[in-house]
Amino acid sequence: MELYRVLLADDEAEIRQGISRKIDWAAQGFELAGEAENGAEALELAEQIRPDVVLTDIKMPFMDGLELCRRLRRELPAAKLVVFSGFDDFEYARQAVSMGVSEYIMKPVNARELEEVLASLRTQLEAQRQQRRDMEALRRRYEESLPVLRELFFARLLDGRVPPEQLAERAARYELELPAGPWAAALVQMDLPPAGESAERDELLLLSVRSFVEEHFELEGCWLRTLLYNDAVALLAGLQTPEQLYPLMAELERLCALAPSCLGLGLTVGLGQLCQAAGQLHQSMEGALTALDYRLLMGGGRVLYIGDLEPDASLRLSLDDEDQRALATAVKLGSEEQLDATLHGLLDRVRASRLPPAQCQLYVLEIVTCLVRLARSGGVEVEDVFGPDFAGAVPAAQFASLDRLGEWLTERCRRLRELLGRRRTDSAGRTVDEAKAYIAAHFADSGLGVEAVCEHLHLSPTYFSTLFKRETGQSFTACVTEQRMNEAARLLRETEEKTYLIAQRTGYADPNYFSYVFKRHFGMTPSKYRAGQT
Repeated sequence: MELYRVLLADDEAEIRQGISRKIDWAAQGFELAGEAENGAEALELAEQIRPDVVLTDIKMPFMDGLELCRRLRRELPAAKLVVFSGFDDFEYARQAVSMGVSEYIMKPVNARELEEVLASLRTQLEAQRQQRRDMEALRRRYEESLPVLRELFFARLLDGRVPPEQLAERAARYELELPAGPWAAALVQMDLPPAGESAERDELLLLSVRSFVEEHFELEGCWLRTLLYNDAVALLAGLQTPEQLYPLMAELERLCALAPSCLGLGLTVGLGQLCQAAGQLHQSMEGALTALDYRLLMGGGRVLYIGDLEPDASLRLSLDDEDQRALATAVKLGSEEQLDATLHGLLDRVRASRLPPAQCQLYVLEIVTCLVRLARSGGVEVEDVFGPDFAGAVPAAQFASLDRLGEWLTERCRRLRELLGRRRTDSAGRTVDEAKAYIAAHFADSGLGVEAVCEHLHLSPTYFSTLFKRETGQSFTACVTEQRMNEAARLLRETEEKTYLIAQRTGYADPNYFSYVFKRHFGMTPSKYRAGQT
């Protein structure tokens, strides 16, 4: 059984030793993971061992137990706090309760009473642990719900409500492997049932149609998914090549011909244009819906392909908001492979559209404009990305082929990605340098803390602490202490000032705490350090 970690803080060594010896920690389900002789040391130790329970005296030097509890409640909100004191003071108890302290025990601490408290805390901790284990049950229920979640995912995909940059992550979450080839969406509608049929029968018939398609659809190399969608059956077809569109149409025609004998009703299928990726299926679905509008004109019981009905539908080519977001995400946050895939997807539309060069040029200009906006918003000079002669327009005709144009765009995107990443790194370095300069200028202020630095830098404490630790390898508190100790050592070596004055000059209002920290840092007291320098 995993033992819960306990941190014990009391300035009296005899009390710490007594509590440590009197309690059979393992039998209670705990381990005594650390001891501290004052609140400041306990706070630093808590950052390292992450205790489940903190036992602390109220009256301690440098930082009392109430202040320790206040700080721990913010930094370790899940930890159970137990306060004991030799002062039967209602005000202490009131403050302790306001800080979320679990127990308040009067000294001298009775072993039996403390064991009862520990037993109660263990019950609470085990309940919390059981709650976490219940997540496993939730996960199992999630897996049982996967079929429904997949249906919702595909419905949102057809509605255009899945952001392209989230498509791969969501598909993986629902354990789906989506083909990389071209896609087409189709919508299967029943011919109108006789008057008087109930809505319940309509739903049952839709389920029958879905089962009919799944059972009889036969097209080798085609990935097919069916779902109920807006009073019809939607088909999502992943093809291996664009040429497979016509065998798909033939197979759907065969199902329409087979439906009257198998189902006793006719089926009409609206088929949208091919799209290059699953994230664009909503565009194909729009075509399928439009194709079904032609049923009254063309008749039912057949496949209506939007490409035959509206030949100009394929000529719509533009960089919409979703495309721009996907490109921006790939440039700023994606890998080189993700960036290449995004660009290839955008240029594949040009290949598939067979548009005149002038219209292709407008589309490429939209891509370039998106890159220019990214550069400017990221503080990158446009000339550094596109070259000194860049005038804002790129004539697509100057490239021998679309592949050459794609190579040029890829190179520009990679350059922009590199420059944006470099600026982020440089910005982090400048922030840390500015923080160090602030520490160097204010370490003598006993009230110096993360909040003051963050107010100066206009950053949140959480982000700054993470950034500072990542860039320097040490915490903000450790950096301040090191700065103060180095200055204290210099003053001890080079001046005859009293220790209490050196303590004040290095940010310690309490000379005793200064001596305590100095000894912990250098392994000797300030007086011995000074004596060793003579």
